[in-house]
Amino acid sequence: MTDLERANEFFKNDRFAMPTTGIRIDAVGEKYARCSLLLDERHLNAAGRVMGGVYYTLADFTFAVASNFDQPPTVTIVSQISYLGVPQDKKLISESRLIKDGRRTCVYEITITDGQNNPVAVVSTTGIHV
Repeated sequence: MTDLERANEFFKNDRFAMPTTGIRIDAVGEKYARCSLLLDERHLNAAGRVMGGVYYTLADFTFAVASNFDQPPTVTIVSQISYLGVPQDKKLISESRLIKDGRRTCVYEITITDGQNNPVAVVSTTGIHV
């Protein structure tokens, strides 16, 4: 079984991110993950724009995959999101990057782009190993 298959098997127990929102795990590595989401009507707010929580959920799940796959359990303790632009197509891609991994805490930066590689959001997340 590949790492990607193992990650999908483990995270299928996430009852929100994958089945409810449609997030997919596209790649995993050591303290790394790339996830994507195809936008549809369920992701829009009343103004017809992508709900801010969609971006955050995508980033939070990408952090969860990167920090928990083949790692000790880790949860978010602080997270900050900056919205950078509006997606120019229907695909969002989220990629994590480990900044610092300490004995009890870790820091990741998660970037979100659209399918044309335009920046949409960036998230800084601090996690704690539980």
